[in-house]
Amino acid sequence: MMTRPQKTSEQSLAGRTIVITRALAQASDFVTELERFGARVLLCPTIEIAAAESYDSLDEALDHLYGYDWIIFTSVNGVEYFLRRLDSRGHPPTDLDKLRVCAIGEATAERLHAAQVHVDIIPDEFKAEGVFAALERYVGSREGLSGVNFLIPRAAVARDYLPEALEAAGARVDVVTAYRTVQPDGLDRGRVTAMLAGGGADCIAFTSSSTVRNLALLFDTNDLSKILGGVAIACIGDITARTAVEFGLAVDIQPGQFTIPALAQAIADYFA
Repeated sequence: MMTRPQKTSEQSLAGRTIVITRALAQASDFVTELERFGARVLLCPTIEIAAAESYDSLDEALDHLYGYDWIIFTSVNGVEYFLRRLDSRGHPPTDLDKLRVCAIGEATAERLHAAQVHVDIIPDEFKAEGVFAALERYVGSREGLSGVNFLIPRAAVARDYLPEALEAAGARVDVVTAYRTVQPDGLDRGRVTAMLAGGGADCIAFTSSSTVRNLALLFDTNDLSKILGGVAIACIGDITARTAVEFGLAVDIQPGQFTIPALAQAIADYFA
């Protein structure tokens, strides 16, 4: 899963076709980054961001924010849907002033700052293990997490490492659903096949485990290797890469940082 180390020219992706599987509503920044290197970009969103089926648990948490010490936002989506629901319940963002706030990723932190919400921690590593380590450092020790109350608004389906690790350290954790990732209604197997067939794509980029799983679900397979034969596989981070491997793929490109600009740069480096 090593990225080639050559220096990237400004047009290193000229003549290359990159397929991106990110949700359509979030694809524009990735498209811009890839086109900066001269790429032709095909949109193939395998996930869509949708409202939660029920907001009961989130609403209860919003009405009792005073009971929490920390709130952890794992994505921009989590911030967006949390703030929308906060507003619909008649609560201002200032209700978060008395809580410590952890934001996973610079984009998540920027969205919070735009809403006038302070951020106390942005972990260096944008995955659950790195978040736990950052929280542990912030409070001074693992023992310092004991008895601390955490709220984590996130997707309906997500990894459980972070809440389990916090609870193992003695913290109380409420994980509430703020939004869902679903397969888009317009995702068409024939269209995707045509997009990938005959060397039409040089690279496909996955930005979450859900983007991999939903592509496999579309083709009703546990092995995507034949469908994506001859196409370079790019994954935003090791969790996504691990999922790609589970579905039979060999990961060619993976950036050192789990961000969209870093992923675009890694793809450009690979083809330079």
